Amino acid sequence: MGHVCAGIFASQQDVELSVLSGHPDSWGDSIMVTDGDGRRFVAKISYVSSNPEEVIVGQDIILLCLPGYMIESTLRLIKPFVGDAAVGSVVSSTGFFFFAHDVLGTCAKLFGFQRVPFISRVVKYGQTANLLGYKSRLEVVLENIENRESFRKELERLFITPIILLDSFYEVALSNSNPILHTGRLYTMFNGRENEVFDHNILFYKEWTDEASQLLINMDAEFFLLLDKLRIRKLPTLLEYYGCTDASSLTSKISFIPAFQTITSPMKQVNGGWVIDFGSRYFTEDFPFGLKWIKALSHEQGIITPMIDMVYDWGMKRVQFVGEAFDF
Repeated sequence: MGHVCAGIFASQQDVELSVLSGHPDSWGDSIMVTDGDGRRFVAKISYVSSNPEEVIVGQDIILLCLPGYMIESTLRLIKPFVGDAAVGSVVSSTGFFFFAHDVLGTCAKLFGFQRVPFISRVVKYGQTANLLGYKSRLEVVLENIENRESFRKELERLFITPIILLDSFYEVALSNSNPILHTGRLYTMFNGRENEVFDHNILFYKEWTDEASQLLINMDAEFFLLLDKLRIRKLPTLLEYYGCTDASSLTSKISFIPAFQTITSPMKQVNGGWVIDFGSRYFTEDFPFGLKWIKALSHEQGIITPMIDMVYDWGMKRVQFVGEAFDF
């Protein structure tokens, strides 16, 4: 996501972009992004460094494209240099607002996306990436940003996608996208098969099942009990979002989304086949920094969530953290 955003942003006029990276030597002075229609965005990168002072000072907008477990530590790293910049996250369902309120304070200028802006894959680190799919619109929350409409238009220009502003950070921090979609699907694929060697890497969406759809619908129903308690009603249910009525139609819809056809599962190849990769971001991000917040707030509000608890507890027993790196 950081690669694609860098390429899209810096290819536009009057945009200067710098990158804070744990691997600055791997970045070139330009980046090329290719979308699904073959359109190429070639962008010049002004500066790349692992030193936050060199990259952050004087910027207008700081965008974090980070796994959930790196958000809090990176906010602490850049805090002395943020100044008056607006700090945002490319996706907010992995704890961004909770961490930002704690680290940067309740008066910080913040923005966060409800869902990831693009479907993205790196081709060559620091140099090329593919934009596999655009969204028809993006929902964003702004905090402590005075000219909201002006900032909305700037985001719309940068992301070349219509931007809709939401009211409460809960509307993006509590998402039924990856924290429920990924975790529920993983549970139905791998529960009871944790030590199995598979004959192929399962296509995450194309091989979607009715069992996964039904679990998602049940988890989503519990999720909306929390939203009702918090008086948040603008999010669509998963059935509404995908324009479906039941598990069967949801399976049909998800499994035939063109941009999702080649996306594989968090697995790694070994002698004899494929095994589950418990160090994948699907595990290290979506359980401890996604579903966690939904589960914790639900319990805090006295809401019973047996399906969410079941999936969360299964995943958390298996998450494997594998090192740290940052790029945004």
